[in-house]
Amino acid sequence: MKPLILVVEDNLDLLFNLNLILKSNNYQTITSKNGKEALKVLSELKKPPDIILSDIMMPEMDGYDFFKKVSSDPRWHLVPFIFLTARTTPKDIRIGKLLGVDDYITKPFNEKDLLAVISGKIARNRKISSMNKKIEELFSIMKFDMKTSIPDQKSEFNCLLIAYWDDRYGPKLSKYYTKEMEFPIPIDDIANQLFSAAISIYGHEKMTKAEGVLLNIENLNCSGYLYFDSYPDEKERYREKQFMLAFVAPMISYLDSLKLKEIFKVVSHNIKSKKKWVIKEYFEKINEILYSNSIDIEQI
Repeated sequence: MKPLILVVEDNLDLLFNLNLILKSNNYQTITSKNGKEALKVLSELKKPPDIILSDIMMPEMDGYDFFKKVSSDPRWHLVPFIFLTARTTPKDIRIGKLLGVDDYITKPFNEKDLLAVISGKIARNRKISSMNKKIEELFSIMKFDMKTSIPDQKSEFNCLLIAYWDDRYGPKLSKYYTKEMEFPIPIDDIANQLFSAAISIYGHEKMTKAEGVLLNIENLNCSGYLYFDSYPDEKERYREKQFMLAFVAPMISYLDSLKLKEIFKVVSHNIKSKKKWVIKEYFEKINEILYSNSIDIEQI
């Protein structure tokens, strides 16, 4: 099936051209002229689009407000979002950087560049989908009933963990932090299955190139953000020590994942440079991100 792209643009000529470009490159499209209309279109879809491509300056509801609505809704919060805009002021660039370099394309755009970004995100989404299926497989063969043992979202099922790959034993949980006194599932089981699923999809050779992966973990009724990295180690089979940082929470939006990635980059740097770091401090930083409001444009 052709990937589905929602295009939101108030310039009708540009909307027509974008629609033409995408359809001629084997994509399905649905279009809207502003954020308010796009939300209605999204609510009527049977399944979310593969990507949202949106202008910023639009009547009724601009791109920023539309993005905040999408990223805070569990139905669409995992959908990659690309801004396509003519705004290039320093403030706009700062916002673009906050949202991720590949998620902010300025007009006039190069058709090949736009298609390359879209193609890359589609390919990445397919790998993530395969990884989700693998995780569901792995958890389903475990003896305890995952879905009935998971608390609801109000209980704040949050956990930050780090696991290393051991050539002899596979994934090994190194440390974790959670505010729950009694975690409903063994943390080492979660770490093992997430790491193992990633290895099965990406392979050891490309594992650290995966960097950050945002997952909808149905077996746990929650989201997970995983970040992979490594440091040189001649004792290891692949001449590097591979590790995974992961945060599990009731819901992690696409925007949240971009912010988490910046935090995990710092933690990863600390690990690779052998610096001391306190896991509780980073757990609290991430919690603050997840339970604060989305992007406040006026404060950027």
